[in-house]
Amino acid sequence: MLSERILSRLIHTMTKQHLALNPTSETMMPSANPGQKYMLYMHVPFCERLCPYCSFNRYPFREEVARPYFANMRKEMLMLKDLGYDFESIYVGGGTPTVMIDELCETLDMARDNFNIREVASETNPNHLTQPWLDKLQGRVQRLSVGVQSFDDDLLKQMDRYEKYGSGDVILERIAEAEPYFDSLNVDMIFNFPSQTEDVLMADLEKIALSGCRQTTFSPLYVSSATTRKMTATLGAMDYDREYRYYQILDGVLAGGDDPLFDRTTLWTFTRPDKAGKPADAPQIDEYQVNYDEYPAIGSGSITHLNGCLYVNNFSIKDYNAAIESGRMSIMGKTEMSKRDLMRYRFLLDLYKLRLDKRAFERDFGCSIETGLPMELAFMRLNRAFETDNAEELTLTPIGRYLTVVMYRQFLSGMNNLRDQARAALTGPERELLFGDGVPA
Repeated sequence: MLSERILSRLIHTMTKQHLALNPTSETMMPSANPGQKYMLYMHVPFCERLCPYCSFNRYPFREEVARPYFANMRKEMLMLKDLGYDFESIYVGGGTPTVMIDELCETLDMARDNFNIREVASETNPNHLTQPWLDKLQGRVQRLSVGVQSFDDDLLKQMDRYEKYGSGDVILERIAEAEPYFDSLNVDMIFNFPSQTEDVLMADLEKIALSGCRQTTFSPLYVSSATTRKMTATLGAMDYDREYRYYQILDGVLAGGDDPLFDRTTLWTFTRPDKAGKPADAPQIDEYQVNYDEYPAIGSGSITHLNGCLYVNNFSIKDYNAAIESGRMSIMGKTEMSKRDLMRYRFLLDLYKLRLDKRAFERDFGCSIETGLPMELAFMRLNRAFETDNAEELTLTPIGRYLTVVMYRQFLSGMNNLRDQARAALTGPERELLFGDGVPA
């Protein structure tokens, strides 16, 4: 699709220009703004095995490395308390946050002791949908997202996930067993793998329907400059020409028709209609950036968004530990976002949520969206992206949803490239871990 290629190239160029990591001498995050609501993001980089397409900071799990890391993350959390922060929610990402369940539980318990936490969301992998993990997570985690990616055994083997997590059928059984333990269980899927056929995608959708999960996310495969070589060698070259067709299939199967299986919550988040035993307002997993304009983040390789800036923590676990133990945060660089950058970010996130409130946009930025982002609006209007386009709001047509998927995919790729810039500073054994070929530091 021509518009997809133009948009991909445009967003790629913008993110490359504006998501640049600059050195900083700052050793602490900015203090909290009084009265502002915050979420805390915690990054746990450890995995039993490393996936070839992942650009997040990740390290092969070793207990002797992970245990002091968790201890330092708790120290970093208390640094934020000293800066005046309170948190109403926590999102734990990775890596595999549940890789050391006792350390995760101690960290979450300490957070609840020090902050007014209402809910906790965490990621996990299918091998942890068993005991003792389920009992320990119940009550501590309200929203659990399990990284499945696909139920297809051949794809799981290509991704090096079959041996460590089990077959698609085994994973399906574990999801059904785990679902009652949480307010919301999300099954995290990926579409447009190079070797994924339409039949494989349809089979995945059938499994999702049978799984009993409250929610599923189907995000397009996206890569960074650093992961492209490894992913191509293991999974094959990307084919973006078919991405639109695949998105049409999954969107139609999950949320189409007169009696849809799921409600469309965001562009690629689908929530099953309320069912017995689940409250109507049960929390949903969704992307943590969607619900909070700004948030601090802790842990090696985490990215904070505060006061119009992105702060990046050191990707070296050794250097991260040394910084925290010396009483300072492990900030290695930051990116300052212009007003136009922030307007584009808001435009993207609101459309990702399927609706942009024009009046709220003008209130927050001091200008209308027509004045602030004329070129972006013109492109979307030219491609008939808006179902509703009046003085109050923008909503999306089917083609508009896909074009926003493209924008969000490219934005996330840009964030991955920001991580690549931070990862480039690694040396020695830690540098070798970029593609999972080295040994832990």
